[in-house]
Amino acid sequence: MQRPVIGITSYVEPAKFTVWDMTVALLPYMYVEQVVRAGGQPIVLPPAGEPAQVVGRLDGLILAGGGDVDPARYGQEPGDQIGYVRKFRDEAEFGLMAAALDAGLPYLGICRGLQVLNVALGGSLHQHLPDVVGHTGHSPAPGRFGPLPVTPVPGSRLAKALGTEPVTVPHYHHQAIDRLAPGLKVTATADDGTIEAVELDSAPFAVAVQWHPEAAEDGALFEALVSAC
Repeated sequence: MQRPVIGITSYVEPAKFTVWDMTVALLPYMYVEQVVRAGGQPIVLPPAGEPAQVVGRLDGLILAGGGDVDPARYGQEPGDQIGYVRKFRDEAEFGLMAAALDAGLPYLGICRGLQVLNVALGGSLHQHLPDVVGHTGHSPAPGRFGPLPVTPVPGSRLAKALGTEPVTVPHYHHQAIDRLAPGLKVTATADDGTIEAVELDSAPFAVAVQWHPEAAEDGALFEALVSAC
């Protein structure tokens, strides 16, 4: 069978590699490996031009992690802990995600991908989660994932992929959903009450998680996405 084509959004950041030090479009290779392992064909999508135009050539979309969404998009001023806001990326990805949902394209949002989905549909974010939950377990140190359990909601697409028992997953996020957008359903929470996954029931397959499944040994969410494609 032909592999379904899965677009994955990417960063644009300064980076050093081999003999070069320049601005690059980049993506942690874990995303690529997980999609390939699940049976998909990954395509990296930089936030340039009009990426929404490629939706008709894709079978599925992953909106990957990254910097903070501009708080102006949910009606707030930026707090002291806001970082790595890239307005060009916001513009590209909000348009891309809207086109994907309009087309009924299977969608998997990861970390930032959950936040973009919630904000685009009218929700808001906690700008700095430790101020809300009183600990840094969701983002313990720069460049280090934090293992914390989440509990999927029975009957959800997420539970179909991961089961209904608490599962420990790799976290790296200092923001999370505050006001849930209309149309979204909470499908997993952490022990501290943080919303860790949502689904859009009106879409054929639109699942978003706040943690980083690309860094997990279990590829069940990527397999679910590819199956939906």
